[in-house]
Order: sequence, then C-alpha cells, then structure tokens
Amino acid sequence: MRGLKDKIVVITGAAGGIGKASALRFAEEGANIVVADFADGAATVKEVEAMGRKAIYVQTDVTSIDSAKAMAAKAIEVFGQIDVLINNAGITKDAMMKKMAKEAWDAVISVNLTGVFNCTSAVLPYMLEKQSGVVLTTSSIVGLFGNIGQTNYAASKWGVIGMTKSWAKEMAKNGLRFNCVAPGFIGTDMVRKIPAEVLQEKIIVKIPAGRLGEPEEIAAAFAFLASDDAKFINGTVLSVDGACTI
Repeated sequence: MRGLKDKIVVITGAAGGIGKASALRFAEEGANIVVADFADGAATVKEVEAMGRKAIYVQTDVTSIDSAKAMAAKAIEVFGQIDVLINNAGITKDAMMKKMAKEAWDAVISVNLTGVFNCTSAVLPYMLEKQSGVVLTTSSIVGLFGNIGQTNYAASKWGVIGMTKSWAKEMAKNGLRFNCVAPGFIGTDMVRKIPAEVLQEKIIVKIPAGRLGEPEEIAAAFAFLASDDAKFINGTVLSVDGACTI
C-alpha cells in the first residue's frame, strides 16, 4: 500500500487475533509497530522484528486514560511520532438482556467504547501537532445490525461508529482521518474453538461466501484505509463480512 513505509502504527489488542494479523500486515508494508495490549505482546514483537521492522510492546490497559497516555508517550519516546492508531482491543460478555448483569455491561463498554475514547485521546495531541494521522477502529456487523444476546457488545460497536463519524467531521480540516472496519464472522482462535458442527450449522450457514473470514483479511482492510490510496475516505464504515449483511 502506498505511504505506509516507515510509518509508526499503534495497534491495541495486538498480542493475538486480528490485532496481531494487522501488526504483521503493516510490518509487511514497511511500517514499525507499537504492540499495545494488556496481554503479553512479546511474540508479536519478535515476528515483526523477524520481518526486518522495528516493534515495541507496551502493556496497556485501555480502560485507563493514564495507561493509554503512558503508552502513547512511550511510542513517542521510542519512535518520535505516531502516524496510525488501530483501536482493536475488545471483549465480549454475552447474555440475553433479561439476564445481563450490570457488571457485564460495564466491562464491555469500558474496553470496547471507553477504551477507544481513551486511546484516541492519548494520540490526538501528537497527530494534531503534525496535522496528520489516521485512526481506525474495529467495529462489527453486530454494531450495525444488532445480535441476540449481545446488547452490550452491539452498543459498544455502534458507539465507536458514532464517535468515528463525529471525529471525522471535527478534524478532517486538521489533516486527520477516522474510519471503522466492521468484521463479520472471522476465524480467530476463539471462534475456531467452537465445535465444528455448531460452527457450521449456526454461523457459516449464514455467510453467503460459505466460509469464515480470516484475520488477515481484516488486516488488509486496515492497511488500505491507512494508506494514501484511501486519503479521501473519512468517516466511513467498511464491512468485511462475506456478504452476510446484505
């Protein structure tokens, strides 16, 4: 992708899944990576470095504004700039609404919604100073269409879309871009642990493409949106779902 070489890319939740796939894709494009995750991101750092790029791991609790600011400050200390932020960290705590505990609501909103606010707030001063930057956020088709048993998750993923569109309107004049990717059913380690018959009968059957998406396919969408090829795309949501929402 044009314009990604030597960029500094911060990715939350990059210790595994879509976040790790994104770190490796951006490294392939010539970027250097900040692995921001509460879980140990050392393995991702090693894989990025094996590709000839630079990477650091910063343990980050996205629910804490102080932790997010410390992560951004470390990125600046090591690399001198932040060009791209990918807000990817997220959790689920599913339950039917009639059984959903307040604690489950608070936990998901804290990570998936407030975490996006915190990390974006932390990098904004550096991006605004140089009048350049891209912030991308992992939403979900659940944020667009809802889902049974996922009131909290749907609210968080719809919420990040609203924030993204608001930020695009506020800061396009400052040279910043904000977009979301809305993955469908993706074959992360968590999804692949579902029994094969359940996976086929309850999930894959709903996907016209006839298969799960791969984390690398979401990473490719992020790479495109961060690149100069997408420099006039701002405030949009790109669904990557194998046609399961049309």
